[in-house]
Amino acid sequence: MEERSVKDSNGNILKDGDSVILIKSLPVKGTAITLKKGLKIKGIRLTDDDNEVDCRAEGTRVVLKTEFLKKG
Repeated sequence: MEERSVKDSNGNILKDGDSVILIKSLPVKGTAITLKKGLKIKGIRLTDDDNEVDCRAEGTRVVLKTEFLKKG
């Protein structure tokens, strides 16, 4: 079985349960929420796509692209 390699914007390998920090403010589609740059998100979950992670931020479940995250 091939080992998956999910990396953040700096090339650090991400795993289930890691904490990440947003490096860019992002609006959340379908809501009036904007996730601010510097927000720390705990307990991410990897998805089937190596460029996305599932997490809970500001009380909402969201899927974020790894290019906007750094390991924290």
